[in-house]
Amino acid sequence: MIKNKEEIVVVWFKRDLRLHDNEAIFKAISTGKRVLLVYIFENILLNDPNYSERHWNFVKESLCDINSVLKKYNSKVLIVNSDIINIINNLLQYYHIKEIFSHQETGILITYERDKSFKRFCRNNQISWHENINNGVQRGIKNRNNWIKHWNDYMRQKQLKFTPNESQLLTVDDIEIIEQFVQKTDLNTPKEKPFQKGGTSTGWRYANTFFEVRHKDYMYNISKPEYSRNSCSRLSPYLAWGNLSVREIFQKGLEIKQHSDKKKHINAFLSRLRWQAHFIQKFEMEHIMENVSINKGYHKLKKSVSKHYQKAWKEGYTGFPLVDASMRCLNTTGYINFRMRAMIVSFFTHILWQPWQDAAHHLSQQFLDFEPGIHFPQLQMQAGETGINSIRIYNPTKNGIEYDKDATFIKKWVPELKDLDPAFAHEPYLMTPLEQQLNNVNLGKDYPNPIVDIKKNRKEASDVLWNLKKNSEVKKENKRILSKHTFSNRKILSDN
Repeated sequence: MIKNKEEIVVVWFKRDLRLHDNEAIFKAISTGKRVLLVYIFENILLNDPNYSERHWNFVKESLCDINSVLKKYNSKVLIVNSDIINIINNLLQYYHIKEIFSHQETGILITYERDKSFKRFCRNNQISWHENINNGVQRGIKNRNNWIKHWNDYMRQKQLKFTPNESQLLTVDDIEIIEQFVQKTDLNTPKEKPFQKGGTSTGWRYANTFFEVRHKDYMYNISKPEYSRNSCSRLSPYLAWGNLSVREIFQKGLEIKQHSDKKKHINAFLSRLRWQAHFIQKFEMEHIMENVSINKGYHKLKKSVSKHYQKAWKEGYTGFPLVDASMRCLNTTGYINFRMRAMIVSFFTHILWQPWQDAAHHLSQQFLDFEPGIHFPQLQMQAGETGINSIRIYNPTKNGIEYDKDATFIKKWVPELKDLDPAFAHEPYLMTPLEQQLNNVNLGKDYPNPIVDIKKNRKEASDVLWNLKKNSEVKKENKRILSKHTFSNRKILSDN
């Protein structure tokens, strides 16, 4: 046991992987004590079915980016494979710890239970654990009265700078002593990969090119699966993992808008930042959405599970080109635009008539920007099981013709169809045997025939869901949900 142990404060990184505008770090530095920054690769999350290797590689890249900044302070993040209680117990052998800082994480149920256990641990060890508001999402509120005002006020507050005093961060030597007694994490990641790279510096490169140039076609291309890859901000993983704060991006958008001749595009982007916060707040207030529909009236809705349908959907072999292109693109790159996300969920839950819960893990693993507070509410909304939203059963062929007119996206991701005229690329199943021969495509062999009758299934799904909206329990739940989660002034999308 070390005598005369120094008292330090600890910052526990979670989904706030940045130094600037990080309230936990700012408050830790403000104590005047020396500060240790810690990130833990937790087994409960490494083994959780919502996560995959692409997420952890993104986190590793983000931590390497932070460490590159910390070099000038002769410090680094303590990065370990463990759990929070075990790490703090280890640190208590070397230091007095009376305060720990982190942000309030709107995560999955397993992290909520972890946080409850850690709170008990802190209380038993006389440690004050300070959890700070994250991106304007509030904990413990019962309704949305004045929520948008509070969120807007938060977004306009001054950003918190990273300005540690000289030698205030634990040194590399200090941390390397600790590392001898913990399980260090290998931060190596694949050099060549099709995913966006993690880190604040990379996030700002995307932000700067968006605000300088790419936003000018934002509204025109937001729904187009190919062109949206350039015209959309592509900031979602950097916001989901906290490489950038929403406040930084919101204020940058307001600044750019003052001098832009494309104000409507900036306004459209800013409105989506509000919607992001709205959905995360919804999940924060009603976390049961991770497993069951928010509207209890839909708990009685039972669907037959088809492993065959689900496998075809996951791998992009349903016989519906836009669905297949979207799934293959997502599986390969970790990104598709919002409309395609809505379309593939609608196809899974309505056309294939599969429970949304069976899509949840595959999609969360594929989305590089997996954010629980957006993921689960959006799944339910697109599945038509909230009761308060319109039922949208997307027609993949219609969406393909409208948003991928020349079948550029389809041909890129479904190369079996790359030599077809756009009309047949959208609907290859319309080709006669002679046309298949002339186009050198053998349906059922080179590319699958449609696995379901979309017209029939679409009508059946629509009939069931519209009838359920009339159910007394669904209607009762609608009133409860609207009272709890909507705004009295309904101005979330208003301009600034």
